[in-house]
Amino acid sequence: MNKLLQVLTAGLIVSASASAFAKLAPLGDEAKAKAAETAAKATHAAKQETYLLCKSQDKVAVSYYAHAKTLGKETKPPANTAECADAGPFAYTPPEAKPLEASGAHSPTGNAISPPSTKQPDAQGNPAKK
Repeated sequence: MNKLLQVLTAGLIVSASASAFAKLAPLGDEAKAKAAETAAKATHAAKQETYLLCKSQDKVAVSYYAHAKTLGKETKPPANTAECADAGPFAYTPPEAKPLEASGAHSPTGNAISPPSTKQPDAQGNPAKK
């Protein structure tokens, strides 16, 4: 009885895990476009955060140099860094859909002009089995 219970439990676990690994349906065009827009928004947000971090670092550096100057401390000149670049407002333009002919889905023209074939009949290359 105990062995039967173990086998049934193992079978239940295997069947439950198989349903967990079920293949999801592929994303539709609308879902792909939404995912691309979300990725663009995340990239823009990262650029905005980088800009705000740069501005705050500049503000801290100015404050440090002003405080050091009032105390009479000698400071080294600040390192030359790039200017803080503002990303501006978010504007997303979806990429244009390529027609099937331009997407590279077809065979190269070389294969269409001269297919890889021989003049040998199929019967000679694949003789009938007796």
